[in-house]
Amino acid sequence: MHLTPRLVVETIAALVTLSSLGFYVLSACGIASFLSAKRRGKSGNRENLPLPPVSILKPLKGIDPHLWEAFCSHCEQEYPEYELIFGVSDPLDPATELVRKLRDQYPHRRIEFLVCERDLGTNRKLSTLAQMLPAARHEMLLVNDSDIRVAPDYLRRVIRPLADPAVGMVTCLYRGVAAPTLGSRLEALGISTDFVPGVLSARVIEDGLHFGLGSTLAFRRSDLQAIGGFEGMVNYLADDYELGHRIATLGKRVELSEVVVETFLPPYSWRQFIDHQLRWARSVRGARSWGYLGLSLTHGLPWALVTLLAARGSLWAWWLLAATVAARLVVGLSSALAVLDDRPSLHDLYLLPIRDFLAPVVWALGLAGNRISWRGEVFYLAHGQLVRPDDPALQRELPHLPRP
Repeated sequence: MHLTPRLVVETIAALVTLSSLGFYVLSACGIASFLSAKRRGKSGNRENLPLPPVSILKPLKGIDPHLWEAFCSHCEQEYPEYELIFGVSDPLDPATELVRKLRDQYPHRRIEFLVCERDLGTNRKLSTLAQMLPAARHEMLLVNDSDIRVAPDYLRRVIRPLADPAVGMVTCLYRGVAAPTLGSRLEALGISTDFVPGVLSARVIEDGLHFGLGSTLAFRRSDLQAIGGFEGMVNYLADDYELGHRIATLGKRVELSEVVVETFLPPYSWRQFIDHQLRWARSVRGARSWGYLGLSLTHGLPWALVTLLAARGSLWAWWLLAATVAARLVVGLSSALAVLDDRPSLHDLYLLPIRDFLAPVVWALGLAGNRISWRGEVFYLAHGQLVRPDDPALQRELPHLPRP
């Protein structure tokens, strides 16, 4: 057989499409495993386990959408003893007034507020957390993003698995509550149909999680100290991944809770959406380089269409495309509805092709570049760590970058 360029493209595209189908099968297995564990968790007898006191650490920067509702949900937990510690790096941060209002609204709740002005590294969140930690009174710690809204039984259900000394961290999946903009809706759709299946498939492939998700990170202070504290990670971009990964290296399990929380997404413009997607892509590349390369094999719909075009509309290529579309929809809908209970995603399902055809473009850009835009600041990524543009080490590492 004479190998023409068209035949080479057809063969490669078909093989990658089959790899994508394999990924969808793994995702389906991950979804089934999570739902099974969720049923066991609900039927299991954990109600008699002790509930230790907990310190919730919430680093803040600016006002996120529905931040007040998120704060209030943490003050209304059905839990015997816990404290809330908020921290900002700038004393003029607008979130300051919101925390003062929260104290007035919940005078019975122990709420601390700290201004953490020292700059310990490029990851301001971890820098703030490192300065907040001494104020925490308890061994059990919980860190989550500022815009996370939780149910009243959240803390009780998340902390219970830590009664097992073999469990080093508990983390949670999350669903995105979208603003009306197209960028925000695409982001929410991606969380439900791409991100969550990816996490659950990794849980199957790696026989458990070996990283954390920023929506919830619950762990012991002693384990944090054993991995070098927040200071040891203060220049890393993917801090949630790094924290969970380091605790897993202690030989302890990272447990995925059956609890699903909500995050309120900003009204992303198209540019803001792309910037956020690139930051996420480059953070994954920095933290899990081989895993990032493997993501290229998960873009089933674009590869199936390339196969169809290269095969000039052959019947087998149409069947492959149909199988890919069916598998994509089954996995996406199972994740959104059965795992996350994300009913609003059904209204935006027609946007899935846009999301899927944009994904390989973002992946390629994430592979090629090192620029990170985060909370209004620009950094560059070098070996998984954030470096400021004016850092001399960056100019030696990446000499092609323009000097500021």
